Amino acid sequence: GATRGNGEIGEDVTHNLRTIPSIPSRIDDAPPLLEVRGEVYMALPDFTALNERRAAAGLSTFMNPRNSAAGTIRQLDPALAAERPLSMWCYGIGVTEGLRFAGHWEGLEWLRAHGFRVNGDVRRLESEDEVVAQCESWQERRGALDFEIDGVVVKVDDLELQRRLGVVGRDPRWAVAWKFPPTTAVTRLHRVQWNVGKFGDLHPFASLEPVRVGGVTVKLATLHNEEDLARKDIRSAEDVIVLRAGDVIPQVVSPAPHAVERPDRSPPERPPARCPVCDTPTVKHAGRVFTQCPNRDCPERRWQLLKHYVGAMEVDGLGEKQVKTLQEAGMVRTAADFYRLTKEALLALDGVGEISAENLLRSIEGSRERPFASVLYAIGIEGVGYVTGRNLAQQFRSVDDLLAATTEEITATPGIGPVVAQLIAEQLADGQMRALVDDLRPYVRLESDGAPPSDGVLSGCILVLTGTLPELTREQATERILAAGGRVTSSVSRKTDFVVAGEAAGSKLEKAERLGVPVLDEAGLLGLLGGGGSSRR
Repeated sequence: GATRGNGEIGEDVTHNLRTIPSIPSRIDDAPPLLEVRGEVYMALPDFTALNERRAAAGLSTFMNPRNSAAGTIRQLDPALAAERPLSMWCYGIGVTEGLRFAGHWEGLEWLRAHGFRVNGDVRRLESEDEVVAQCESWQERRGALDFEIDGVVVKVDDLELQRRLGVVGRDPRWAVAWKFPPTTAVTRLHRVQWNVGKFGDLHPFASLEPVRVGGVTVKLATLHNEEDLARKDIRSAEDVIVLRAGDVIPQVVSPAPHAVERPDRSPPERPPARCPVCDTPTVKHAGRVFTQCPNRDCPERRWQLLKHYVGAMEVDGLGEKQVKTLQEAGMVRTAADFYRLTKEALLALDGVGEISAENLLRSIEGSRERPFASVLYAIGIEGVGYVTGRNLAQQFRSVDDLLAATTEEITATPGIGPVVAQLIAEQLADGQMRALVDDLRPYVRLESDGAPPSDGVLSGCILVLTGTLPELTREQATERILAAGGRVTSSVSRKTDFVVAGEAAGSKLEKAERLGVPVLDEAGLLGLLGGGGSSRR
């Protein structure tokens, strides 16, 4: 068994799953391949009993069942996992061989019949009213359950329809979460503190008198940004209302009513005049939400950039603490330094063994094959997320072409307007950014694969996708259009060359017919992609 990981590669936890009594160790008439998906959890009574045993033995107690279960399932020693009372709910079937189901419900029934735990309150319903009533029923009895829950999931039953609906990133279009109202509490806000983001933005957060909210002790909470802080009129040394949004991220939502009524309130909060990390005078540019630390060598900014890089390049084994350790040891200052790490240097650090050092170096080496688009996203250009990085990589094909581009040329990239183009151009002209790019040249891919967009069969074509295609998901269709040099936009206009329409196409199809835009089905799109020519209007 494996954890979810990044959606493609997870952590092998088979040794710990074998210790969970609710998971059958074998099944009769097993198919050649069966992937069972579920969630490992710790029931509330079991969690309480575990903490009582640990307290009696003089050991530290755990904070909450969710973190306890997550930490236990990743233990290296299965004996420790066996000592902790884990359970599992199964909620679906993934890849199979030798089994076929028409619907999600049918798969759950098969799991039940073969000894897997499926919650007895899962229901198959026929109408929206029934779905709403069932969700509200769960919400009403949330406090009576013997496990923590922050909502329920509503899924389309028909598996063929699930496939056709597809996914966006990691989120399936055929499932939606009904989140319960978050839990709140009142506590004292001791002071407002400030973090420095990777682009120098100062982010406020609250240092609180510890308070239990939804089963977790909260000491710190987000305040989002300085404009939100001023709008909510949150001030230090006052009582505030704390909320756990989605039962995960704590935030301060407002002052407590009685605090607002006091005549001797604390003064309003203001961003610091100097960076709290490097003491550089802060600045706030016109039209920007955040006050900033302009010092690109600020240790906190560098840490945020390094942390972002390893996340975007999918380097396993380098979390916040590990990046901080490497930075403080003087082993990494820029992203290129990760590729110069040696096994000997890693072994000199506390807590790093031979296997973990080898795994880390292997993961860093694997990141060298990440595509050019991922590198553009990873190096920390403000205004460049994953999608914009992909569009820039397609438009300019190499980092040298991008570095030579004018603001106007960058503006021609799909999805980039003149303001963001100017921001990107200014950063690419910066000496430190160019030095970073040069430093990375021996290590990562700085050119796009495949034919340039101008050479693709859909070069210069603008397409709009609408409805559900029989075989291709929307993401697959988009990727193939982009690879062929085309552009995909969200709205139909007279500039649109083709509308690709599937089932339940709706208003975009109607507008295309009204404007005389050619309409293709999936077969027509595949014909274009196969090299049949764009036949632009």
